[in-house]
Amino acid sequence: MNDLHTVRQAIVTCDRCPRLRQYCQRIGVEKRKAFRDQEYWARPVPGFGDPHARIVLVGLAPAAHGGNRTGRVFTGDGAGGSGDFLMAALHANGLANQPFSRGVDDGLELRDAWIAAAVRCAPPDNKPAPDEIAACHTHLRAEVQALPRAQIFVALGRIAFDACWRLILERHASSVTSGNGNRALPKLTRPAFAHGAVWRREDLPALVASYHPSRQNTHTGRLTPAMLRSVFRKATKLLPRV
Repeated sequence: MNDLHTVRQAIVTCDRCPRLRQYCQRIGVEKRKAFRDQEYWARPVPGFGDPHARIVLVGLAPAAHGGNRTGRVFTGDGAGGSGDFLMAALHANGLANQPFSRGVDDGLELRDAWIAAAVRCAPPDNKPAPDEIAACHTHLRAEVQALPRAQIFVALGRIAFDACWRLILERHASSVTSGNGNRALPKLTRPAFAHGAVWRREDLPALVASYHPSRQNTHTGRLTPAMLRSVFRKATKLLPRV
């Protein structure tokens, strides 16, 4: 099993998706006017958080002028952006030490939580292609495998939900081959994506679904602060008492 350092190196040096790499690099050169004097990360973005985390959050992808600029997912997309919206919910549930995410040196620490993404490069129009999502799944799988206590996925959006479900299916298939010989286990029924939905089985990671905290969702009221706080309240309640 790889450690997090090895996984990180594999992510930041990845060049599997030429369209995404070219886009991220171009954004890093053109920049947004407000960040003209800053050097953009402009590389694939690894996950971050507590290496002993039991809760793994999975988002869609870094924002072009957020994670692609700062090198940390859900970070630097401005006051009221998805990063601050997410951290406020995590902070309210004891999973973060502060309710904002502005830059890699802002003092943010996650507690019992790790944040990853289905796609590690910022995609044009926030729409990665299916083959790009598939190519990046290897990184998500490796990162989760390097988190030995991970047992709950919180999927932020439908693409992240699909990626988490694939991880669960892979874990299920692995249990068939490694622990049960040739005995077939019951087929898993795919849950429907719905905000606040919870799927769980005792022998597999649990899955909690949420709308993505994009500005499109948060500014229209489709996702409110209370709704997102509720998602993480559900996730923490699923954790066994220690």
